[in-house]
Amino acid sequence: MGNKKKKSQADTADKYDLYQRSVQEPSCEVIFFNRIFSKRYGRKPLLLREDFCGTSAVCCAWVKSRSDRRAIGVDLDPEPIQWCIENNFLGLKDEQRQRIEFRIDDVRTDAPDRADIVAAQNFSFFCFQTRDALRGYFQAARNHLADEGLFVLDMMGGYETFEEDRTERTKKDGFTYLWEQKRFDPITHHCKYHIHFKFPDGSKLKKAFTYEWRMWMIPEVTELLLEAGFSEAEVYWEGTDKDGDGDGVFRKRSHAESDPSWIAYLVGVK
Repeated sequence: MGNKKKKSQADTADKYDLYQRSVQEPSCEVIFFNRIFSKRYGRKPLLLREDFCGTSAVCCAWVKSRSDRRAIGVDLDPEPIQWCIENNFLGLKDEQRQRIEFRIDDVRTDAPDRADIVAAQNFSFFCFQTRDALRGYFQAARNHLADEGLFVLDMMGGYETFEEDRTERTKKDGFTYLWEQKRFDPITHHCKYHIHFKFPDGSKLKKAFTYEWRMWMIPEVTELLLEAGFSEAEVYWEGTDKDGDGDGVFRKRSHAESDPSWIAYLVGVK
């Protein structure tokens, strides 16, 4: 018998697990959603709709946070939703699983439910490449909200996000997360990014995820939210620690200092 080649760590890696461990903090999302909704409306939000839900980590954290909360996850791709059922659902009780509903559909398709919060996280709405397309999505999101409802988006920006062939490396527990900025067109703002993972044995999971987006700016998005019918469009800017790095605390701001690489929340108020 010949020697069977040993599989590398990249060969056996689970890209969805690595993604969640690298870029998602769903409990922090839940805290933020609850804080801004409670402050505005004086009550706790109960129904969350997570657009572009992927592995639905936020839906799972949402139903775990209160026994009377429900979540709807919407995504065109059935694969990450199935992964959620086989993996994230293991951390939920039976009654918590029953309070999550999945829909494999376009996020713009009308649905009867009216959520307290509609969320589109991880810059997912950047997939819309024109003002008309993005406005159309925002109108659909507004229609999916209750009369007292908030639409929560996150955004990234800063001149460092425009630099081509720039790779950021972040060491995690047992692997390294690599964010590669492959292409940026200054005329159209079309951009292309890859996520890779590297392991201690030297193997690499290349292009685990690829994104072809339009890099939207905050003024464009706030204007489009208002054009889509939202009564207000608020910006929540991340603070910094003593080293100048993001501290994870987001406060409502009208102005901010220049930052080479920033993260912010935008909130549309119905």
